[in-house]
Amino acid sequence: MGTAVVGIGLLIVVGLIIRKMIKDKKAGKSVQCGGECGHCGGHCPHS
Repeated sequence: MGTAVVGIGLLIVVGLIIRKMIKDKKAGKSVQCGGECGHCGGHCPHS
């Protein structure tokens, strides 16, 4: 029972992280540079 609870909790956390990454990408923020396109060395899609 404890393993199932931990597994469900882990799935929820991973789901929230993925949701935030998708939301940030739609908002134009890059995982590589965090929206600071002047400091990312050319990896940012906005530069």
